[in-house]
Amino acid sequence: MDKIALLTDSASDICTEDLNKYNINLLPFKIIFSDKEYDDKLEITSDVLYELLPREIPKTSLPSIERLNNILNRLADEGYTHAIIVTISNEFSGTYNSMRLACEDFDRLKTHVFNSKSLSMAEGVVVLEAAKLIEEGKSFEEIVRLLPDLRSKIDIFFTIDTLEYLRKGGRIGRVAGTIGDVLNLKPVITIDENGSFRTYCKARGKKQSTSKLLKIAKSYTENNKCKFWVMDGNALDDAQTLCENIKNLNNVVDCKLGYSIGPALGVHTGPGLFGFIVEKVD
Repeated sequence: MDKIALLTDSASDICTEDLNKYNINLLPFKIIFSDKEYDDKLEITSDVLYELLPREIPKTSLPSIERLNNILNRLADEGYTHAIIVTISNEFSGTYNSMRLACEDFDRLKTHVFNSKSLSMAEGVVVLEAAKLIEEGKSFEEIVRLLPDLRSKIDIFFTIDTLEYLRKGGRIGRVAGTIGDVLNLKPVITIDENGSFRTYCKARGKKQSTSKLLKIAKSYTENNKCKFWVMDGNALDDAQTLCENIKNLNNVVDCKLGYSIGPALGVHTGPGLFGFIVEKVD
C-alpha cells in the first residue's frame, strides 16, 4: 500500500494548525535582509515583516534543496514510498523547476512535483485537498491524476494599496500600466491560466474595491456551491468586512477568515492587501 507524504513551499500560506493536522512538510523561502536571513514563517512572522518594510525591502530566495533532500531522506527512513510536492506558480518563482530537478536525482521515493500555477491559499487549498485524498486512502497515481482538476476549481482575487512592492520585486507582469495612482485607482488582481498576475478590473478607492470583490464572489455562487478563504496582508478590518458580506451570499458552503499573507509573499505585495480564494465544490 502507498504511504504518501505531502510537501509544499511556504508561499502556500497554510496555517501551522493545518500543517500539523495533515502532517504537511514545509519548505520555507528565505527572507534576506542586509543584516540577517530568516526562514519564512518559521523564523519571521508577517507582523514583523510589515514593521521592517518601511526601513528595507528584503530579498527572497528559493527553498533550500538541501532541506528538501533531508526531508525526503527522513520520509524514506520512516517508511514512506511516495511524495507529492505542490509549489508556487513557476511564473513567480523558480521553485517548481528546482524541486523537479532535485527530485529527478532522488531515487528512494517516487515523487511528483505539481505546479499549482498560483500562490497563497489558492496553492494551499490544492495542498489541503491532496491531504484529504491521502487520508481517504487514494493511491499516488489517483491523486496525481486528480490534481489538475482540483487546481481548475480554485481561483484567487485580491486588491492592494500600492503596486510599489510588485514593481520593485519584478512580479508585476500583466498588471503593469493599469493603475493611475493619482486617481486612487486600485486593481483587483487575479491569476490567469498560465499562473501569472493579471488585472481583472479596476476600482476607485477601497470601498469600491470591496464592492467589486463581493460582486465577483457573488458571480461564483450564482451557479455553484463554493468555499471561500478570505486573506489579508496587514488589512484585517477590510478582510473581516469582506468575509461577513460573502457569508451572506447564497450557495456559500464555508467562508473562513484569518489567512494572512506570509512574509515571502508580503515582501512583494506590501501592506494593505485583502481578497479571497474561492473553490467550486460538487
